[in-house]
Amino acid sequence: MVTSPSSVPRLVVAAPSSGSGKTTVATGLMAALTARGLAVSPHKVGPDYIDPGYHALATGRAGRNLDAYLCGPELVAPLFLHGARGCDIAVVEGVMGLYDGAAGEGELASTAQVAKELRAPVVLVVDASSQSRSVAALVHGFTSWDPQVRVGGVILNKVGSDRHEALLREALDSAGVPVLGVVRRAAPVETPSRHLGLVPVAERGAAAVDAVAAMGELVAGGCDLEALVALARSAGALPGPAWDAAGAVEAPARAPVSRPGEEPATRGAPAGGHASGSAGERAPRVAVAGGAAFTFSYAEHTELLTAAGAEVVTFDPLRDEELPEGTRGVVIGGGFPEVYAAELSANEPLRGAVAGLALGGAPVAAECAGLLYLCRELDGRPMCGVLDAGARMTDRLTLGYRDAVAVSDGVLAPAGTRMRGHEFHRTVVEPGAGAAPAWGMRAPERRTEGFVQRGVHASYLHTHWASEPGVARRFVERCRTS
Repeated sequence: MVTSPSSVPRLVVAAPSSGSGKTTVATGLMAALTARGLAVSPHKVGPDYIDPGYHALATGRAGRNLDAYLCGPELVAPLFLHGARGCDIAVVEGVMGLYDGAAGEGELASTAQVAKELRAPVVLVVDASSQSRSVAALVHGFTSWDPQVRVGGVILNKVGSDRHEALLREALDSAGVPVLGVVRRAAPVETPSRHLGLVPVAERGAAAVDAVAAMGELVAGGCDLEALVALARSAGALPGPAWDAAGAVEAPARAPVSRPGEEPATRGAPAGGHASGSAGERAPRVAVAGGAAFTFSYAEHTELLTAAGAEVVTFDPLRDEELPEGTRGVVIGGGFPEVYAAELSANEPLRGAVAGLALGGAPVAAECAGLLYLCRELDGRPMCGVLDAGARMTDRLTLGYRDAVAVSDGVLAPAGTRMRGHEFHRTVVEPGAGAAPAWGMRAPERRTEGFVQRGVHASYLHTHWASEPGVARRFVERCRTS
């Protein structure tokens, strides 16, 4: 039975820390519930792009992110309601530990904050491999830390034996916390990782399908699905309408919430008229990079481009030797070009096509992997050469949220537009000349980053366009007029 999105049953799967097994449990729960015939809405707290790919495989629906830092707490529930349309139940995978959020920002962007915004009960996944009775003290601390966060039960992971399970259950029973599932330590689920986390679904093919199926069987065999569904049904109804891409691109720019002690921030007013354009005008074709090398994108970006009047088509820089016919603008998101540098470099016809379009002034928006692809070279291999810059892999991880302001007028935003973003990479770009910076980072970063050149806006910064839908409107308008 499909419920109203405002009252859809929902659970947040959280953990005391990273590495506790919440991705396996959350993905397995999505797969197990889907196998029972339920329409499951999958969500991920934070900016992560990889886990939602596994969620999509488990449910057959787009995995969607809920990020209170990138989009603001006020958009968490509307974006959730948008994703949950037509679903019977929603499963939200948390990030890091339950109460971990943006550094120095209190609870902002934490799983706990998202759970409160969604009025959703929390299931705590606990790595019990090295403890017995102490598990009760650990769980008690997490359940009592914030009275507004309702921990409805525990799933014990990496349990070693029947005796170990009995000790854990006895301890948690005395603490009054129900055990909703037990996953044994020896249970194998193949989820290979590399320098930036799990290997994305698009790169694993049938192996990813098998892994998700194994997660589903693991959860179905070790967890009380009926009790979990009953807990999900205890979530309260959410007020307010669901987020809507068409309404968002027509609305004026939102005023951001300033931090305590700051001057009120302003957002730019991205240029562009009505999203649909003039009557009878053909929709400009926007080509969005996909395939195994470019797997990082938010579902809302394509929805916003479409709502702004674009015809969105995809292309694979690993395989396609031409851009889609009639392309007026290109969007190249994140991914792993460093893994596919040889293949990307070998596709000279497409590199030439992208360079020709960009150097001719057409709008090109590139984030992180897209930035690397537009460079002159990556690890010594020729790339598109749109930017006079070289990129290379390093051992240093750059990771974290960023508070940024556009410092140059570009195809995404005019100078002065404030947006929040996220960086996650192990590469560096050594720029040459000929481009202005894209972003100025606010405290504590205090640096400029990225490139604005002709119609190109390229940067390491991952942004979520739902926070500033005028970005999509401005980009599509530039596609019409370029």
